[in-house]
Amino acid sequence: MKKMLVVLVMLAMGISLFANGAKSNDFDLKKGEKKAILLVSFGTTFPETREKTIGALEKEFKADYPDFKVVTAFTSRIIMRRIKENEGITYDNPSEALKKLKKDGYTHVLVQGTHIMNAIESETLKTEVESYKGDFKVLKVSTPLLTSVEDYKEVVKALKPTYKNLKKDEAVVFIGHGTHHPGNSAYSMLEHVFHGEGVKNAFLGTVEGYPALDDVIAGLKKAKIKKVELYPFMIVAGDHANNDIAVDMKEELEKNGFTVKAHLVGLGENKEIRKIFVEHAEFGLTHEEENMLAKKKEYANGKQPL
Repeated sequence: MKKMLVVLVMLAMGISLFANGAKSNDFDLKKGEKKAILLVSFGTTFPETREKTIGALEKEFKADYPDFKVVTAFTSRIIMRRIKENEGITYDNPSEALKKLKKDGYTHVLVQGTHIMNAIESETLKTEVESYKGDFKVLKVSTPLLTSVEDYKEVVKALKPTYKNLKKDEAVVFIGHGTHHPGNSAYSMLEHVFHGEGVKNAFLGTVEGYPALDDVIAGLKKAKIKKVELYPFMIVAGDHANNDIAVDMKEELEKNGFTVKAHLVGLGENKEIRKIFVEHAEFGLTHEEENMLAKKKEYANGKQPL
């Protein structure tokens, strides 16, 4: 039953096929060719969390890939405009960044988003990048944080500092953004993996999706929890973390009788979380995306599945 749940959730999420791709040498360059990694985030107007998360990830990519040009782009045009108005800093959107890379002679580009799951934002990024395929010899988009089952387990391990000292009547609650996209099922799957890994007092909720805070509260009461450690399940601790989570949701939990401590810490501050993104990029650089249409054609011609 558990295996079936995982399969159904991953099918709903439209999991990337990189995980089953064959080895690739696409980023082995010939004379005159240049390679780059484009990191893409939604963005945040909160400078401190931006530096601790998005900035930290960019620094790690630059250290790990010295032969690549590493640049960052944001997808939220509203956030980009506000940063420019308030801080005088200009961030490119993905299209602008790709155009600049082409102009500067880059021929091989990997796009690594910092999205949590395979949903609207990651799909929109893929669509935007797809229109620039003809401008580069190689242009790939790697996968979000929660893509394979192993990713979920690695995230649970990475978050151990948040739950390792919990008492029986204490719980950790992670609040994600939420979406109407089927990829929203990632939150429930992650809670399921937490419990499967023996972390029974971990709960997932969302600001705008399912599980809602009421669902989390019901679970906390059923587990006879008295104290809650409240964290954003978002790359940055921005507007949602500072207002919806640390104020509104905290107050609602307290009204329901829980003692609550809110932590303004984005996932991007966690080195082990950033490591997962680096690993996804490395896999994208060294593997082909699996072509299921080509496989189906081979099967139709008599080839047997391995």
